[in-house]
Amino acid sequence: MSAAAPETKKFGKGERTVPHNSQKASKWYPAEDITLPKKVRKSIRPAKPRASLQPGTVLILLAGRFRGKRVILLKHLPQGVLLVTGPFKINGVPLRRVNARYVIATSAKVELKGIDEETLKKVGDESYFDHEKSEKDQKSEEAFFKQGEKPEKKTIASGRANDQKAIDKALLANIKTEPFLAQYLATSFSLRNGDKPHEMKW
Repeated sequence: MSAAAPETKKFGKGERTVPHNSQKASKWYPAEDITLPKKVRKSIRPAKPRASLQPGTVLILLAGRFRGKRVILLKHLPQGVLLVTGPFKINGVPLRRVNARYVIATSAKVELKGIDEETLKKVGDESYFDHEKSEKDQKSEEAFFKQGEKPEKKTIASGRANDQKAIDKALLANIKTEPFLAQYLATSFSLRNGDKPHEMKW
C-alpha cells in the first residue's frame, strides 16, 4: 500500500506542503522509556603482534610475580598473549602466559630448534592453564575454621613438570652454545637513580 501523498496548501501569498495525517508525528508518548538494545559498533579484531616480538626473542617482564626477569618467547597465543619460559632451571620462571603490553623485547635471541612441536602445541592450548577449584576457593564452614592453619604446599602436576623439562632441555642445549647467555638470563633487570630507559639500547 503506497503512502498518502502530502497536500499542498496556500497560506496567503505563499504555499506550503502539509504532510498527510498518517505521516504526522504522534502526539502520544509512553510514560516510561522503552529500553532498546544497545548497538555495538566494535568488532573483534585479531591482535597484531609487535614486529620485535619474534619467537626466540629474550623479553624482560615488567609486571606480575616475575617482574624484572628475563624470559624466552616461545609462541604467540590469541588476543595478544605470549607463551614464555625462563627456562625454569636458570631463573625459576616456568611456562606461563604474559600480556604483550607488559614486556620489553631485547636484541638477544635464542634458537628454538629441537623443541617438540606437539608439546608446544599442547602447552599453547587455552585449557592447559585452567586450574582446578581448590578447597580454599570454596566457601564453607570447614574452610572457615581452617583459616588459621598452615596452608598446604601447592603440588605441581607431573604432566606440567614433564612438559617444562621437555621444552627446557632443548632450550638449555641451545643456550650453552652462546657464551654468557645463561648468566644474562639469570640476572634480573632493574633501574637505578640516574638511569634513562629511553636512551638504553635493548
